[in-house]
Amino acid sequence: MPSPVKPATGRLAIVGIGPGRREHMTARALKVIAGSEYVIGNDSYLDPLQPVLAGKTVIRSSMGKEVERAKQAIDLARTHAVAIVSGGDAGVYGMASIVLEVLEHSGTELDVEVIPGVTAANAAASVVGSPLSGDFAVISLSDLLTPLEEIERRLDAVFSIGIPVVLYNPKSRGRPHNFAIAIEHARRYLSCDTPLAIVKNALRDDGEEVIITTLGDVKRHEDAVDMHTTVIIGGSESRIWRMGEHVKGIITPRGYHRKYVY
Repeated sequence: MPSPVKPATGRLAIVGIGPGRREHMTARALKVIAGSEYVIGNDSYLDPLQPVLAGKTVIRSSMGKEVERAKQAIDLARTHAVAIVSGGDAGVYGMASIVLEVLEHSGTELDVEVIPGVTAANAAASVVGSPLSGDFAVISLSDLLTPLEEIERRLDAVFSIGIPVVLYNPKSRGRPHNFAIAIEHARRYLSCDTPLAIVKNALRDDGEEVIITTLGDVKRHEDAVDMHTTVIIGGSESRIWRMGEHVKGIITPRGYHRKYVY
């Protein structure tokens, strides 16, 4: 009979770092990174962490190397304290899934922890008011791992029930038309005056930009949409939020107006 897998003596933390600024990271995330011997991640996630990486072995990886990154983290975590970092929340379009899948297939017994972080949806929503007050959906327009036909089915499903929808990975040089496709699906179910927010680099130091527009007018702003952008399309009850004559963002009522007078 094969000998049982020997339990590892190290530990692995899969850390969501949120938008990148340390003040938007959880205390647990900072503590775990501080206590790690190795920190592994994509350059864009590691760069904002430089002040807390002193004295650690930092292993940088590029986009598209997620499987290799997961394998390396698991191998090191057999005998070392390892943190593998992921933007936003590690479990929402982040590294948690692939790391846990690779760990599962390896048969390794490992002390592993997934540490949550502020998602791109949360970050973008926070700078445009309260567009996600109740039920909402998040759809990634990247067809690298999910066929476009399946993405379109999901878009129809969520737009048809009139809840706000957050679009991740809306447009890149390799897939310039997916955002326009998503807008076409939205228009099948929502009115042209449905509010829409285009938020670039939400809560980051490198050029936060916000555009508040409508579903009917979004084509004028399509050039502002890229991979650094999160797009929030309001639901059937969402409205533009104004303070005096100034547009401040979007409000999606949660339903208090049906029960209270205010």
